[in-house]
Amino acid sequence: MLAKVEELVQEVEGFNSSNLDEIEAFRIKMLGKKGAITALLAEFRNVPVEQKKEFGKGINQLKKLAIEKVNQLKEQAEDEASNNKGLDLSMPAEEFELGARHPLSVVRNEIISIFNRIGYSVSEGPEIEDDWHNFTALNFPKEHPARDMQDTFFIEPEIALRTHTSSVQVRIMESQKPPIRTISPGRVFRNEAISARAHCIFHQVEGLYIDKDVSFADLKQTLLYFAKEMFGEKTKIRLRPSYFPFTEPSAEVDVSCQLCNGKGCNVCKYTGFLEIMGCGMVDPNVLENCGIDSSVYSGFAFGMGIERIAMLKYQINDLRHFFENDLRFLKQFKTAY
Repeated sequence: MLAKVEELVQEVEGFNSSNLDEIEAFRIKMLGKKGAITALLAEFRNVPVEQKKEFGKGINQLKKLAIEKVNQLKEQAEDEASNNKGLDLSMPAEEFELGARHPLSVVRNEIISIFNRIGYSVSEGPEIEDDWHNFTALNFPKEHPARDMQDTFFIEPEIALRTHTSSVQVRIMESQKPPIRTISPGRVFRNEAISARAHCIFHQVEGLYIDKDVSFADLKQTLLYFAKEMFGEKTKIRLRPSYFPFTEPSAEVDVSCQLCNGKGCNVCKYTGFLEIMGCGMVDPNVLENCGIDSSVYSGFAFGMGIERIAMLKYQINDLRHFFENDLRFLKQFKTAY
C-alpha cells in the first residue's frame, strides 16, 4: 500500500498543464469522491497495525500535494487566459527597421555589374602578399619608393599587406591562359596619414584584359563605356600621360565634373574634370614574368579607388565618413543600388 502512495505522489509531481479542463479532470481523478485518494482511505482498515501511522501520514501528504498542485496550475492557467484576453492576433506586427548597404558596397556592386555586362569576370586574392606578386612581377625595381616602409605595411622583409589588387592580376596571369578579361575588387593597405582625402585602408577595383591585338583604343573605349554607365550618358573622359611601373604607355583618366557639368568649379579646380583612375597597356616585362608570350599577346590594365568613385557619385567631401559607422550617414543609402 505504501508503494501505491509513492506512485501517486510521483504522478502528482509529474503532472503539468495549462488547460483548465485537463486540470479539473486531474482534480477529480485524485481528489473526487471516486478518486484515487478516496480509494486509498477506504483501504486504510486493511493496512497492518504497525503501518497505519506511516500510511495515514503518507495519504495526508499526498492529499495536500494534490490540492496545492491543482490550485497552482489553475491560478497559472487563469492568469494566462486573463493576459491574452482582448488580444487581436490579426493586428500587424511592429515593423522592423531594415538596414542599408554600405555606400562602398553599393558602388562596388555597381562597378562589378557594369563590367560583367561586357564580359569581365571577378577575381579575388589574399590581402597578405609576398614580394613577387605585390612588387617584383609587376616590374617594380628594388629602389622603387612603394617598397619603402613609409608606404607599405611590411609583416616580414618579403611579406606585406597588399598595396593594390594588381597582385590578384599576377596570380590570374600565372594560372590562366589568354584570353583573360577580369576585374579584381578588394581592400588594400598603405601607410598613409588619415585625412579627408586619404586613408591607410581603402578599396580598389582593378581590371585586366589580355588577348591578341589588344590596343590602347580598346582601353579608351572600355573606360568611356564605364564612365557613361556610372556617371551618366553625358559624361566625358580625358586621358593624360602618366607613369606606372607595370604599364607602358600609362595614363591618368579624368571624368567631367558632376557638380558643374564640366563648366569649372572649386571642386574640380576650375578644370571641368576630376581624376578617377590610372590605366595603361600592360608592360611586356609583366607579361613575360607571368609566363605570357609578349610577342603574341598584349593587354591593358586599369585601377580605380572605390572610395573615389563613391565620393564623386554621391558628392561626399570627406573620405573618413566611410569608416566612422555613423548611422546618420549610412541611412542615406537605403534605396541605393
